[in-house]
Amino acid sequence: MTTEHSGSGDAARSMELLWGTAERPTRGPKPGLTLDRIVSAAVAVADAEGIGAVSMRRVAAELGVGTMSLYRYVPGKGELLDLMLDKIAAFGADAFPGPEAGWRAVLENVARRAWQLHHRHPWLLQVDQTRPLLGPNSVDVLEHTVRGMSGLALPDPEKMRLLTVVEGYVAGAARTRLNSALAEKRTGLTDEEWWKIQGPFLVKAMESGRYPYLAGLSEDTFSFEDDGDDEGDALFELGLGRLLDGFAAYIEKRGG
Repeated sequence: MTTEHSGSGDAARSMELLWGTAERPTRGPKPGLTLDRIVSAAVAVADAEGIGAVSMRRVAAELGVGTMSLYRYVPGKGELLDLMLDKIAAFGADAFPGPEAGWRAVLENVARRAWQLHHRHPWLLQVDQTRPLLGPNSVDVLEHTVRGMSGLALPDPEKMRLLTVVEGYVAGAARTRLNSALAEKRTGLTDEEWWKIQGPFLVKAMESGRYPYLAGLSEDTFSFEDDGDDEGDALFELGLGRLLDGFAAYIEKRGG
């Protein structure tokens, strides 16, 4: 599976493009070609075919222009990826609750928005954002989040740690869900068919007496198969609720 990295291009050049301080091209072979059109086309390619399909040549073909036309606007794929990440970050940013809604509502919004974002753009899971480049959309989202958490009586670094934990939970849950769907597509086997192959071997293992605790589990212990979007969302919400319950206990203990 392809892994890309944010900031893999010229970071300074990416920041110029993100914040609109870069010098704009004065001429080009196709009037009307803009940086936003290029980025939108790249996102469309990634959504349809995966991030590995994104290249300057492929995006140019999507736009019906020559590859060299794109280089007048963006230096290469590394900088293009940074622009793509910031563009999709705008999703749902206008629906953030304010501090009057309470910290829990704010973090629930953050989590559900990120959950939906990963499902809209599955290629996000293939991008390492350990070193993100923060453009205007990303900073807008962070501003909304910090504003929403401003009434929480915790030190600012602790607020950011809670936010980081929530984002990590969402990414992990989304990876499990989406990888399951990819596995079925890759192998041609449903989850039921996959476990059916292993069934006879595991039954013998349980009957051997080597695994008494596993053998003693009730028959419905693992009956949480993902039967579609509703079930997957329910599992996500269950985990999110328990995570925030833990936060509530921590905040109460801290006097927040």
